[in-house]
Amino acid sequence: MPERPLATSRLAIAVDDLAVFAYASLVDPESAAMTLGHAVEPAGLARLRGWRRRWTTCRDNLRSEKTFALPDGSSPSHCLGLNIEPAHADAEGPNGALIAVTPAELERLDLREVRYDRIEVTSAVDPLPPGIAGVFAYSAKPERHAPVPPRGAVIIAAYARAVEAAFAALGQGALELYRRTTEAPPAPVVEAVLVRDRIPPGNPRRW
Repeated sequence: MPERPLATSRLAIAVDDLAVFAYASLVDPESAAMTLGHAVEPAGLARLRGWRRRWTTCRDNLRSEKTFALPDGSSPSHCLGLNIEPAHADAEGPNGALIAVTPAELERLDLREVRYDRIEVTSAVDPLPPGIAGVFAYSAKPERHAPVPPRGAVIIAAYARAVEAAFAALGQGALELYRRTTEAPPAPVVEAVLVRDRIPPGNPRRW
């Protein structure tokens, strides 16, 4: 398994032609626009070679900036989100969309992706569109990475639906490829409602 790239809080390369590899909710232009403050069009579709997509980002539902409850009023202990992890070089890489960003927009995305580290993945992007010199992605922070889900963890159905709808909108075959290159949910997918909210402006509230 290849070594995980170093996380970075700064740009690893000094160029203006930057992009983010979106592989989950950021694929949805409306969701990305909510954070970036302007309309978003993909700069291209790509795969991330040498990586895999799994449900291994874990949020403490009772102590984080947002708490969700199930229809019966109970609150699950943890919620799972999608993540990318290094895989064998010959693994079928996850598909996604490239979003062109400025350095300032990368900083804003860091606030949204609070449970993730920003890492440079330029060399893994296939194909790398002309004019894009550097690509970043978000991978779960070590303390938020849960290869085995905690007892009682769930996946919020609104999140799962939003991701699938975003890939379906990318065009023929994109949703099928997303499903093929994504681990099956390792926890129940449940309907839930937001009951406590300390969410920063521009961050999703439905999951």
